[in-house]
Amino acid sequence: MKIGVISDLHIDRSKRYTPEDFERHLCNSVQSQRIDILLIAGDISNNYQLSAQFITTIKTKLQITVLFVPGNHDFWTQSGDLASLEILDYYMAMQECLIGQPYIVNDEWAIVGNTGWYDYSYADSRFSLERIEQRKYIGATWQDKERINWPIHDRKMSDIAVRQITKDIQQVADKKLILMTHIVTHNNFAVPMPHRIFDYFNAFIGTSDFDQIYDRYPIHYSIMGHVHFRNHFEEQGTTYICPCLGYERQWRTTDLAREITQSLYTFNI
Repeated sequence: MKIGVISDLHIDRSKRYTPEDFERHLCNSVQSQRIDILLIAGDISNNYQLSAQFITTIKTKLQITVLFVPGNHDFWTQSGDLASLEILDYYMAMQECLIGQPYIVNDEWAIVGNTGWYDYSYADSRFSLERIEQRKYIGATWQDKERINWPIHDRKMSDIAVRQITKDIQQVADKKLILMTHIVTHNNFAVPMPHRIFDYFNAFIGTSDFDQIYDRYPIHYSIMGHVHFRNHFEEQGTTYICPCLGYERQWRTTDLAREITQSLYTFNI
């Protein structure tokens, strides 16, 4: 069985392509590679209805299993929108969302997923907790501060995510596991330090809370997004994959079809 994974499509951020273009090119790439299950690791768009519609549309077009976890951008709110926790409930009501709904592939494999959340542990140690909580540095603001209205502290959100994924894993503990998050769970994918601004903003890239998951459970593949890197590596029996498309200005070319194909990572189980 062939699994395809991609993240950080940001279908509403391109100046050159429409969301429908992203749908078409992603479907073409998935079909040409004969993928059986497509996994999307969040940041589809900045609007929960658009993100949900994108998932529904590509699933209908592809006629294969499509599963996702929302990213931080998928929780962004505007005036008149649902609150961020209500948006979480909206996603969890979708059968394609992995949060609270482990997916059993077959007798041997299962897929579990959660957005995860950042716990500030990836920031340079010279920044105090109080300084990080400002979420502003050198004139830049981490936009989740303005666009997400969790009633819970970020570090508590990370802890809740670990508790939820642990509960989900326990439902399929007899399987080999594919874990998908949006937030980075391995510091190899953090922006290398020293860095002019990411010594600070790495605080909002990843979490160390998931370390215990890798220690306790048979995670064979770990998929994540968020940081807009494309890379993969193997460590202690786990293949870590970051298959981000990213913003148009970060692409290597101006060709959406080519960029999606290059971002889409596949493996066989």
